[in-house]
Amino acid sequence: MPDKIAIPRTLYWDDNALTILDQTALPERVSYEKQTGIKQVWESIHALKVRGAPAIGVAAAYGALTGLFANLALPVNEFRELFIEQANYINTSRPTAVNLSRSINIMATLAKSSKATSAKQLYDELVACAKTIHNEDIEMCRKIGEVGAPLIKDNCTIHTHCNAGALATSGIGTALAPMYVAHENGIKFKVYADETRPLLQGGRLTAWELHQSGIDVALICDNMVADVFSRGKVNLSIVGCDRVAANGDTANKIGTLGVAIIAKRYNVPFYVACPSSTIDFNIASGAEIPIEERDGHEISKLFNTYNPAFDVTPNELITGFITEKGTIMPPFAVNLKLLRH
Repeated sequence: MPDKIAIPRTLYWDDNALTILDQTALPERVSYEKQTGIKQVWESIHALKVRGAPAIGVAAAYGALTGLFANLALPVNEFRELFIEQANYINTSRPTAVNLSRSINIMATLAKSSKATSAKQLYDELVACAKTIHNEDIEMCRKIGEVGAPLIKDNCTIHTHCNAGALATSGIGTALAPMYVAHENGIKFKVYADETRPLLQGGRLTAWELHQSGIDVALICDNMVADVFSRGKVNLSIVGCDRVAANGDTANKIGTLGVAIIAKRYNVPFYVACPSSTIDFNIASGAEIPIEERDGHEISKLFNTYNPAFDVTPNELITGFITEKGTIMPPFAVNLKLLRH
């Protein structure tokens, strides 16, 4: 990580319990919450106390184990069923981020295939699996940063949308990872972070995170993006994502589609930074990606609302995917398959 980075841990597992950074309290205060029950974990993920596709995946892996330490006296098959029940419940907390279901599927597959003869043995195997998912996320972030950093040149300006940094992962992020590595390497650059309404993840989280890390960042309103791009103030845009279809259509925070259209109009390279695990080869195109619709109270308590949390960016608007295995360029329907193994 860059020397100046001063971002608190997103989550950690200690003393058989998951503790998360409550990101709804940022930037006013840094507040941690120990998760004491499975319903609390579900609500923490759903309410965006822990957020960002990679971080959600890690939180789900640990979260499915919440409270199970108190049940180690159960027969192993009863303990297995209890874990599967909790895992299935956590899997309903947010539908769009594929990392959540991937982590749960890995854990559930282990639980079902384990030859453990006691609840304690199975519990230890599941904890070890969750820690592996956690460590892989940290390593993946670093690799994405190293792959994407060469795109960032001295004195260039980068745009990003929403928050896909250290706060969205358990490492240095996805979209922000190339920026952190470039910063670490002494490259001078500027970042425009848009506010990302309605929950202001760009304003509350990205601008704060980059500033904490000593990176030159300017916050802009969402409706300023077209103006900034039209004036030639941006050299490239890097965003994260929650799910990529097999053809490269990409679901990310609502507003990403608009940014991609503007980038296309003004010939600004538009990259998606994501782990290869975010690609869902079971979905042919973005039309099949489930889009979470959130409570309208996030927008207004007075009027009827429509509040989708994500939109889908067609693959033809994407310059390339920055992954831990390299940068993938078009044609995506062919080249994304290289990431299967």
